[in-house]
Amino acid sequence: MIDGSWIGLILAALYGITLLCIGQILLNYRTAQGAISWIVALLAFPILTLPLFLLFGRNRFAGYVRARRSGDEALNHLLGVFDDSDAAIPPEAFGDSPDLKVLSALARQPFTRGNHATLLRDGVETFEALFDAMENARDYILLEFYIVRSDRVGRRIKSILKRKLAEGVQVFFIYDEIGSVGLSRHYTRELSGAGARVCAFGDGNRRQWRFQINFRNHRKLLVCDGRVGFVGGINLGDEYLGEASNLAPWRDTHCRVEGPAVAGLQLTFVEDWYWAAGDLPVLHWSVEPSTRGDQDMLILPSGPADSFETCTLFFLNCINNARERIWISSPYFVPDLQIVNALQLAALRGVDVRILIPQNPDHWLIRLAVYSYLEQAGQAGIALYSYQPGFLHQKVALVDDRYAAVGTANLDNRSLRLNFEVTAVSTDATFVDAVRGMLEADLVHCRPMTTADYRRRSLPFRLTCRAVRLLAPIL
Repeated sequence: MIDGSWIGLILAALYGITLLCIGQILLNYRTAQGAISWIVALLAFPILTLPLFLLFGRNRFAGYVRARRSGDEALNHLLGVFDDSDAAIPPEAFGDSPDLKVLSALARQPFTRGNHATLLRDGVETFEALFDAMENARDYILLEFYIVRSDRVGRRIKSILKRKLAEGVQVFFIYDEIGSVGLSRHYTRELSGAGARVCAFGDGNRRQWRFQINFRNHRKLLVCDGRVGFVGGINLGDEYLGEASNLAPWRDTHCRVEGPAVAGLQLTFVEDWYWAAGDLPVLHWSVEPSTRGDQDMLILPSGPADSFETCTLFFLNCINNARERIWISSPYFVPDLQIVNALQLAALRGVDVRILIPQNPDHWLIRLAVYSYLEQAGQAGIALYSYQPGFLHQKVALVDDRYAAVGTANLDNRSLRLNFEVTAVSTDATFVDAVRGMLEADLVHCRPMTTADYRRRSLPFRLTCRAVRLLAPIL
């Protein structure tokens, strides 16, 4: 039998830790609703809630912030890579598009001219372009992916990397430990044994990481020799080939980039590498224009270590400044109230608002949550479309005919506040037209979702949808 005094000490310690957590919430909360929910739960059920808060309740990736600060001198030097370059576009050049100036401020780097970007639709086209770029690398290869699998695609990647390492090409590889939880140790050890530098994103501070598993590095990028880069929604797995998945075929989009914007992708990688490995690789920082085109582009990284909620502000900026259309494609549509309100206002002022989502997402809770938004969407004139043939996984935004974005960010709380993401934004008319044409082709395979789809369902179903929506902050 436990002595009563010990029970008192345990309870005192428990509530002491709980009060410290509440203090952290009050100092750092970003939404009042989330803060109140955590505080009430911690006070009412501390034994149950305290472990959950330590795992899921924090909204800043503290270790990454410290790593960024400790490396500020070196990193800031790299941030100045565009300062003396003719490629950088000054803010005053945006004229009647101040929203582009905002995007540049959020990214902490300028739009650059002299780029060439190519849309890559689905896995086959993307992987062939990735393989080709790696095969042609001469100095180094930077890879950063949320999910890496030891399947056919993963083995092809490993084979290419080992061959390039034997040729003297350096390889720096970051993967996310949560997204790549199924990646075998043999895979990473084989690459390391061949000379690659391989880091899991949590390696920067193991003790901190154990209490920050709610944060994910959701980025998917590749850079070869500082000359060519890739960014988009596609991970390294066979499911993107229409295989090994009950959601096949997967519909996704990536983007191949040449020109000064590649330096922006390198900057994103280097910050993550500094956190994971504690050093800065020696890379090429040339901002020479592409010989294949002259497109204006911006690379916009976002994450929980930012001073602002960069991803949230990105979407709000796009929605609030849309004049004719705002089309967004995302596999997960679980936005917070401010995003919903912005979409409603855009629709009410006559903007063509379309949201493309999959008919069958890979998480059934996401599907239930979507239904809870249909009434709010229908009342304002927001058009939601569900993609029928397979799993729509692309993360694409189209703002009027002025600019388009391809990246890794979804319209859910994880991307808006918890995940490390990266997005490429282009104002080039040819690229924007290609994105619009791609989305129009996707819409052919979509079914409109209406308020009736929600209202005609049973009361228990509607109650379940509303209840699941309460879980939006952790979905």
